[in-house]
Amino acid sequence: MPKPVIMPKFGMDQEEGTVVQWLKQEGDEVEKGEPILEVETDKINMEVEAPTGGVLAGIRCGPGVTAAIGDVIAYILHAGEELPAEEQGAPRQPTEKTEPASVSGSGDASLAEPRATPVARRMAMEQGVDLAAIAPQNRGSRITKQDVKAALADRSSPVSGKIAATPAARRRARELNVDLNQLSGRGPHGRIHAGDVEAAANAASALTPAGGMSPAPIASEPGEGLPLSSIRRTIAARLSKSWQQAPHIMLTTSIDMTEADAMQQSLAEDFAAVGVRPSPTILIAKAVATALMHHPDLNGHLTEADDGLRWQPARTVNLGVAVALPRETGGGLVVPVISVVETLGLAALGRAIADVAGRARAGKLQPDDMSGGTFTLSNLGMYPVDHFTAVINPPQVAILAVGRASVQPCWTGQAFAPRPIMAVTLSADHRVVDGAVAAAFLAELKRLLEAPLRLLI
Repeated sequence: MPKPVIMPKFGMDQEEGTVVQWLKQEGDEVEKGEPILEVETDKINMEVEAPTGGVLAGIRCGPGVTAAIGDVIAYILHAGEELPAEEQGAPRQPTEKTEPASVSGSGDASLAEPRATPVARRMAMEQGVDLAAIAPQNRGSRITKQDVKAALADRSSPVSGKIAATPAARRRARELNVDLNQLSGRGPHGRIHAGDVEAAANAASALTPAGGMSPAPIASEPGEGLPLSSIRRTIAARLSKSWQQAPHIMLTTSIDMTEADAMQQSLAEDFAAVGVRPSPTILIAKAVATALMHHPDLNGHLTEADDGLRWQPARTVNLGVAVALPRETGGGLVVPVISVVETLGLAALGRAIADVAGRARAGKLQPDDMSGGTFTLSNLGMYPVDHFTAVINPPQVAILAVGRASVQPCWTGQAFAPRPIMAVTLSADHRVVDGAVAAAFLAELKRLLEAPLRLLI
């Protein structure tokens, strides 16, 4: 029988995915495990592989279309097979979500018996739900048990407002202080999803000019403007929450990179021999991990529990490395994680950084690449940026912002000499980290980078 291709679940809190592009087209032969489309989630872009070999058919979601987890988005047919009856003649490659099509090809659609799966019919009968009042989430398809569950959620919503929202949406509404009564959802039957809440929170957080006057509207053509991507919406929501809830304490120090630069140059041939491009990021990342092992109060997660906030220090350093995505692929910022950095040698660490950064820019990251980070490093030293501050990436409690090393006159004890000086700024969550603890970490980082042979011990 035809094998359905469903919208896969890549993360625990993922509710939907958006088709970016089909790598195979209707009628193409595919092999099991072969990438057939690219999907965008709220964190990363992922390729979806064919669940079996055969011919791709019945594509239901074109580029830009968002589908819920578990929705059928296409089929793979084996020799002699045809699309399911309900798919025959159904519209293909929609460009946007529309209302479900009539269930009858002719006559009065309102008199036609609703098409539903046996499970959906049984559930509707047991719960007293009128199938005729339910519109299937997927255009041209039968009513499923998920559609019935959504109708039950609508019916069981609080009387005041009768809000239909997913559990994740309700949680995000509490976190972002968003009134669900003011929202209309994009889900089936207007159900509110987490993305709807985050979009509303982002819109509400827009600043107004002094005096409370609204800004003048920007002249534009009708329909002009682009919606934020899922990744961009997630960045906005997470960092807005971090900035609003975490009291940031920021400390800056200057590091003389003379010895670090000399060490990098001396190891250039050894790095090249094992396929690693020398980079200051390698030494900086190693120094950060080593310093964190001496100052574990900056390494871990601050989470919410029933009895309040709970600090969970980590035993290893899982270092997140901020990577800016190319503008031509939609832009954004992702933070892939390199695990147990304190155990890696410089060459292995260099390979790991190059691997995750390359796969991030190519949109090839896996969900595991994005989870488990305990501290984040954001390096803009390759740009003409001398100093900047970074926003903490929750649930972590600290992030290090690294600027470029610029030549400055420094007193050596006998005379002034030109030295490459790099400014680094630590942003820490003051709920967990005191100023003295943050300063001690920076002092250790400075000590390691100004005498980098200590990193080899």
